[in-house]
Amino acid sequence: MDEAVLRFSPALSDWVLHNLRQGCTPAQVAQAMRAQDMPPDAAKAIVDAFVFALRTAGPVPTDSVTVAPAYRHEASRLPPGASIRTADRLVRVAARAAQPVLAVLNDVFSAEECEALIALARPRLAPSTSVDPLTGRNRAGAQRSSLGMFFRLRENAFVARLDERVSELMSLPVENGEGLQVLHYPAGAQSLSHFDFLVPSNPANQASLERSGQRVSTLVAYLNEVEEGGETLFPETGWSVSPQRGGAVYFEYCNSLGQVDPASLHAGAPVLRGEKWVATKWMRQRRFVAAAEAPRL
Repeated sequence: MDEAVLRFSPALSDWVLHNLRQGCTPAQVAQAMRAQDMPPDAAKAIVDAFVFALRTAGPVPTDSVTVAPAYRHEASRLPPGASIRTADRLVRVAARAAQPVLAVLNDVFSAEECEALIALARPRLAPSTSVDPLTGRNRAGAQRSSLGMFFRLRENAFVARLDERVSELMSLPVENGEGLQVLHYPAGAQSLSHFDFLVPSNPANQASLERSGQRVSTLVAYLNEVEEGGETLFPETGWSVSPQRGGAVYFEYCNSLGQVDPASLHAGAPVLRGEKWVATKWMRQRRFVAAAEAPRL
């Protein structure tokens, strides 16, 4: 199916935006539109476009939305089977899902590797930032209340071994990966719902997409046992993954057509007791080139 354009009045735009901001659920807003004889598919498409704009801080529709073809789910890049043998470790697969493509993994890192990552990361932690979708600049804020740092790709022999193992699991070259990010969530900290794919709503994201292509998959590895809370939540599907030291959750959100999957929306639940440490790997369509490495014109 080709893209289609749905047109509507600016008054409807104001009404949808007002109700979503007042706390009405997307389903409630769409139901009210259907009650006014709007076709169900059109109502859902319009509301979904507003929700996506609000979640990514993108431009809010004023009088039309473009309806792209539905995301096409493909076979996972993750190797098949109940366990995956990498060059140096046997990783067990606890659960898989097809829509979105998701897997819960055990034994990605050993207890000793988890402790070593935490020890290396701890002195380099700083308040976590998120990218402002409007400006492309990093900013600290309520989106993520953690502390974090990045290792350079293959920064040392230990990090290189982990980069290579994770690359095998994710079935993409090491060079396509961004450097491992370690995050520390103290009690009360959380990460609000967000997407990992890049929305081309600002020059910084556009430039990153041109250099390295879209992010296609994420692996979040848990580095410690959390006493209570800290689950990785997927609100569109109801999945909730509890942190287990050495385990990970893996998910995909960009297919061979370049489509991105809105069902990959995810969040980190508040840490209720104890603390949470995670290591995250993002993979790109092509070799990752950081902004600092890009040639200057």
